[in-house]
Amino acid sequence: MSLIYMIHEHHATHLHWDLRLEMKGVLKSWAVPKIPSKIKNEKRLAIQVEDHPIEYAKFKGIIPEGNYGAGEVKIWDTGNYELIEQDKNKIVIEINGKKLKGKYALIKTNYGNKNNWLFTRI
Repeated sequence: MSLIYMIHEHHATHLHWDLRLEMKGVLKSWAVPKIPSKIKNEKRLAIQVEDHPIEYAKFKGIIPEGNYGAGEVKIWDTGNYELIEQDKNKIVIEINGKKLKGKYALIKTNYGNKNNWLFTRI
C-alpha cells in the first residue's frame, strides 16, 4: 500500500528537516537536525515530535513569529513509501521520493531523550 512520505525544510530557530510519514490517519513526524543522507549507513538523529494532520503534507509558507515553529517551511522532498517492518523500536520503509529513494530505517535509541531515533539509508 502506498502512503504519503514527505520532508519539510524548516527554517525555524535552527534549520532542520521534518520527516513525515502517513500512519494511521496522521503524519508521524521527526525533526532531523542535518540534511537527510542518501548514503547507506550514514546516520542522522531524528527526534520524534507531535503528529500532524494529513493535510499538512502540502503545507509550505511562513509560520508567523510568536507561533510554535515560526519561520519558513519549504517542501524539500515528497512522494510515497511502503512500510516493510514496524515495531516499537524500529520502522523500515521503502521511500519513493523525488530526492530520496530506497530502503530507510528509523531506529529508536536508548540515548538521552526518549524521542530520539536514528534515520538511515540501509
